[in-house]
Amino acid sequence: MKLSPDTAELLARARGDLRMGVPVVLADGGRAVLMAAAETLTPERLAAMRKLGGNPVLVITARRAETLKARAYDGGIARIPLPEEADIGWVVDVADPAGDLMHPLKGPLPTLREGDPSLARLSMPLLKSARLLPAAVILDIPEGPAFAANEGLTLLDASRIAPEMALAPTLQEVVSARVPLAVSSAGRVHVFRPEDGGEEHYAIEIGKPARDRPVLARLHSACFTGDLLGSLKCDCGAQLRAALKQMGDEGAGVLLYLNQEGRGIGLANKMRAYSLQDQGFDTVEANHRLGFEDDERDFRIGANILKTMGFGAVRLLTNNPRKVEMMERAGVQVAERVPLKVGHTPENAAYLATKAKKSGHLL
Repeated sequence: MKLSPDTAELLARARGDLRMGVPVVLADGGRAVLMAAAETLTPERLAAMRKLGGNPVLVITARRAETLKARAYDGGIARIPLPEEADIGWVVDVADPAGDLMHPLKGPLPTLREGDPSLARLSMPLLKSARLLPAAVILDIPEGPAFAANEGLTLLDASRIAPEMALAPTLQEVVSARVPLAVSSAGRVHVFRPEDGGEEHYAIEIGKPARDRPVLARLHSACFTGDLLGSLKCDCGAQLRAALKQMGDEGAGVLLYLNQEGRGIGLANKMRAYSLQDQGFDTVEANHRLGFEDDERDFRIGANILKTMGFGAVRLLTNNPRKVEMMERAGVQVAERVPLKVGHTPENAAYLATKAKKSGHLL
């Protein structure tokens, strides 16, 4: 009988540790690093890392490095040696762009060119999947497995977690139940739970859509501010309600409500992006300053839910051509792209213009 966690379960444990400020150990063969999230690292743990000897390094993405005018010699990341006098405030200032305009001169920031960057590179998708800022303090340590065991830290084998993180999450339907809705009394909500310990996703089925022809469908990413609060900064809430109404009017459809807030960066980072937008940056620039790409969502999740429910072809309610491409690549035929042009307000005009210009949305 096997009771110990598998690779996916260890990854889920590591995400929880990092969110709470607990370091983890990444190992690859004979090499290992102690890794802590810059966002949640405490002064006490930073001091403890320094006492281990060696030279701590702050790892940031190439997007964040570009903002700081630091060289990203390792492709998608830059490794910045921590100065001896650097405290937790310095770490946060480099990792978090909140104070960039108030304290623009953080450098010069020398970056490393030598050494193996593979474990440092692996830390970035791990932090992103934990919905944390993509910035990590790492320290090379000897005898990684023994160190992890002695300190009670989660040990991650790089050769196993790298391919695991590249996979689309496997989802299981937990339950479905009838939920009469304003747009249709024949509503049914399906709850899907990913096996990697991530957030649950939902499918709202309207009527009894046939499985043998394209179904009217929408992949809607969760938007707490737009969907629940009626925010005027985006068009999400209006799109959600319009999509459900159109499905109700036609008598059938399926809306996938995917917990990928803020284009996949999480609500806290989305609010950070909003704060940067108040400083004059557009939505894409704000994501880049935080260290993220334009869009961090994984649309394979939606495709897998549709296939699990028996839908092989869709009429997709979207203005985003990327969703069409991702559905096709994931094995779901898009018979038609159905425009969804609603929710334009004076407050979101610049946001929508950026989506059209930089992200290719057809508005």
